[in-house]
Amino acid sequence: MSIALSVDRREFLRLGVAGTGGLLLGFVLPTRTAAASSAAATPLKLNAWIYIGTDDVVTLFIHKAEMGQGTVTSLSMLLAEELECDWTTIRTEFPGVDRAFGGSQGVFGSQSIRSSWMPLRQAGAAARMMLVQAAAARWAIDASACRAERGGVINTTTNARLTYGALAEDASKLPVPGSPTLKNASDFHLIGTSAKRLDTPAKIDGTATFGIDVRLPGMLYAVVARCPVVGGTVTSVDDAKAKAIPGVKHVVRISSGVAVVADNTWSAMEGRRALDIVWNEGANATFSSEQLTKMFADLVTQPGAEARKVGDANGALATAAKKIEAVYEVPFLAHAPMEPLNCTADVRADGCDVWASTQGQSAALQVAQRVTGFDPETIKVHTLYMGGGFGRRSAPDYMGESVEISKAVGAPIKLTWSRIDDTKHDRYRPASYIRFAGGVDAEGWPSAWWARIACPAFSGPRPGVDRAAVEGAADIAYAVPNILVEYHNPDARLPTHYWRSVGYSQNTFFTECFLDELAALGGKDPLDVRRRLLAAQPRMLAALELAAQKAGWGTPLPAGRARGLSVVNNIGSFTAQVAEVSITGNAVRVHHVVCAVDCGQVVNPAIVAQQLTSGIIYGLSAALKGAITIDRGRVQESSFSDYDVIRMPEAPVVEVHIVPSTSAPGGIGEASVPGIAPAVANAVFKLTGKRVRRLPIQLDADASRIGR
Repeated sequence: MSIALSVDRREFLRLGVAGTGGLLLGFVLPTRTAAASSAAATPLKLNAWIYIGTDDVVTLFIHKAEMGQGTVTSLSMLLAEELECDWTTIRTEFPGVDRAFGGSQGVFGSQSIRSSWMPLRQAGAAARMMLVQAAAARWAIDASACRAERGGVINTTTNARLTYGALAEDASKLPVPGSPTLKNASDFHLIGTSAKRLDTPAKIDGTATFGIDVRLPGMLYAVVARCPVVGGTVTSVDDAKAKAIPGVKHVVRISSGVAVVADNTWSAMEGRRALDIVWNEGANATFSSEQLTKMFADLVTQPGAEARKVGDANGALATAAKKIEAVYEVPFLAHAPMEPLNCTADVRADGCDVWASTQGQSAALQVAQRVTGFDPETIKVHTLYMGGGFGRRSAPDYMGESVEISKAVGAPIKLTWSRIDDTKHDRYRPASYIRFAGGVDAEGWPSAWWARIACPAFSGPRPGVDRAAVEGAADIAYAVPNILVEYHNPDARLPTHYWRSVGYSQNTFFTECFLDELAALGGKDPLDVRRRLLAAQPRMLAALELAAQKAGWGTPLPAGRARGLSVVNNIGSFTAQVAEVSITGNAVRVHHVVCAVDCGQVVNPAIVAQQLTSGIIYGLSAALKGAITIDRGRVQESSFSDYDVIRMPEAPVVEVHIVPSTSAPGGIGEASVPGIAPAVANAVFKLTGKRVRRLPIQLDADASRIGR
């Protein structure tokens, strides 16, 4: 851990802390799990602070963000457990981004808890020890005769009590403990409890500020007309009719299209409708989903870059007792957060302020710097609550547009994307296509696993194997003795970006369904095959066994229902699911999902259950309904009317079980997304005898044939 009282008065005031007294501790929350293990050996920049004011208020400044995953609550619980304060009174603030924090300030990869688990506890313990030492000095006794409890220090001999606020000034003059003593897990009284979330009241009463809530004096409102064909540009624009719309103030060209600026968003949208734009549609004007599929299919007939090799898969296939081949594919997916993309920017001669619901504060700073040419010290990013992110809000494009428009018109600008903008101009989860071949031995157990993937790289083209594109396929935990996975990186034609659970979102569907195919080929129960192949993976196996047991795997179901299962190891957690499914006509209905997870030490079980349920609903929406399709270079879907999500009456009952664990925490926000599609697809096979090899799942009216 890196922890130090090295924040000077200027930095102290920059954080917005009231007053000048109190105890301020700066420390490091790593942006990658790997960084946590090396923090002690490698000097890192401070990016988080605890401030204990003389008014007894404890403020936690963190470089994370809250988008519904419970960050505010869980991190406050971690701090309070070691600091010994009333955790419900902790104020959590998101400081402005700073280059001193490093280049990746933000929230992604389900990292918030696992990167904060040790550093935040250590910081709380260090502050507690300093406050106890200050109290002991005040009473002229040994620190061992003092006890920290609920925001104060108690003299165990006299029962006298001093609050943290009364001690903060004295504590700030003491050296910071280099190796603060942490509690044993058996002594936790807060970690591991289902405490109520701190952000819920503000979200219910409307006091929580989301990006779309920002209001500034003199602020104008903007929307952008973008070419309907990806990569297209403006040839010419006639803005006369747009400027005649009441309330419209400006029409300006920016890098992504034409912005209309008005007194309110509705007037700006009306002005956009009135624009007469001639577009240069570019090279993508004839591109279609069918062309993409053909390109993928052609690629997987050719050798690709080696992503993983174990044994001799080709040789094992040649000698297998039985063999099977299959092709699977999934479409592009949009993120579809409930709060449409928006950003408010104020570019002035002396600097730039950006207010955004963003997962990527560093990305916001970088794009503002690029657009304005300003020094980073003159740019301030204000992090606000997000109404959903799912990876989309780590991309900076919408923030860059807002800064461009504000710079052009010389006024604060709130840019809002409509739902249609959000769907047609997203940065999409890549479409993906995989060709499998597999074999079983004479006893029916899998002996060969061969796969060739065509999947555009996440977040733009890059050379070699894109690890995000093959995760969940190249790193399968199953002990198949012969494995070969190859990869092709085609041009997506659409902009791509990280989507909740990233490559696992498609590759878990591929691999868990194909494993069921191998189980059937060998005449084995899918659960028994997984048990055998996961014998050396005790945590993954334990999650699988718990889900199967709680779901009653192998026990009778009502007529017309079947179960399917899946298991996945992603983002540091092990998650198994059993889905109970029926089919009526051409409609797949998921009635019940049992989900078991080993996510290491749990901070708040209620939040774990909420996130797993959320991920299952999100993944189920994609499995049953999600598809972005392209015709003549244009995204065909526009809103929830044709890019639908699971509605309340369609939602299954979700039952969550947590495997007890003392391991370090894993991620949870993305853990359950990948497993629901294969669990449902494997159940559909039991009902129909037909394999689901493409998403979204669609059935003919008699359910006798599965297709798009």
